[in-house]
Amino acid sequence: MVEQLSLFPSPEEPPAPPASTDTSATTPAPTTRLTPRSTLGEALEEFEPAMRLKGFTDNTIQAFRADLRILAGFLHAGRPIGEISTKDLGDFLAYLLHARGRPCNAKSYARRLTALKVFFAWLAQVGARPGDPAAALTHQPVTTPLPRILSEAEIEQLLAAAGRLAAAAEPDPRPLLLLQLLLHTGMKKGECMGIHLAHIDAIDPQQPVVHIRYNQARQRHKERTLRLPPAIVPTLRAYRERYRPAEFLFECTPRNLEYVLRDRARLAGVAGALSFESLRWTAALRDYREGMAEEALRRKLGLSKLRWRETLEKLERLAEPAL
Repeated sequence: MVEQLSLFPSPEEPPAPPASTDTSATTPAPTTRLTPRSTLGEALEEFEPAMRLKGFTDNTIQAFRADLRILAGFLHAGRPIGEISTKDLGDFLAYLLHARGRPCNAKSYARRLTALKVFFAWLAQVGARPGDPAAALTHQPVTTPLPRILSEAEIEQLLAAAGRLAAAAEPDPRPLLLLQLLLHTGMKKGECMGIHLAHIDAIDPQQPVVHIRYNQARQRHKERTLRLPPAIVPTLRAYRERYRPAEFLFECTPRNLEYVLRDRARLAGVAGALSFESLRWTAALRDYREGMAEEALRRKLGLSKLRWRETLEKLERLAEPAL
């Protein structure tokens, strides 16, 4: 598949500071009212607006806030930030894994470790305390279940079944349009539901494109332009004649489209769940196997560099030949 067009640069969510970061040698000029005697609770209150200024996504801010509240409960919110040591943080991580009432899984553990690293690196950076007690903490490898991926044979079965429905006496081109769109672009369900008719440009039927747009300013870095296959143009024309959408491409609920995918899989004889997520991963893996540049694929999927690292690790595992 060809590389996708990119209209906008994609700023990344701030990654965890490297383990070698050590700010003890040089203390930066203070840029905050916080001091080593400030409490952990006070620091957490100031950290949230700092995350917003740095462009963290809403999901990241919400997750880090929850993770650091657990830390505050463990160390006590009134603890001076200058007294928190690497040992304290190590004890906290051990608590998460072994002593807490509901031990966190590997993925949650890795994210909470990242939250610690980002938070304490920020405290050192703004001069709130000397040194970074989280710098010496190391990430543990995270192994998460691999997503469901369609085989090329299953893809052919699905497209053939959807094609027959689109050419039936009483045609329904919607399943074929949905499959062509998702298998070629790998877009998310929310992005698919947000497509306006004006976002599709098929003036040149050999090079149609779709523009992915976001209403919220904090998500604008995910905006991009994706190429579509020429075969989608006649499908799109038939779909518009059949459904007469007025504003959005799909003027139905997300659940309706989930039923469309489920029914297509059943009628095509494809075992297992068929979903937006499985089609997104299938599209990404096809591009990866065909040699699309990693940066182009990251932008195509609309991922930050932080999220891309985990996605790339899964794609590498998925691409390994079956034994």
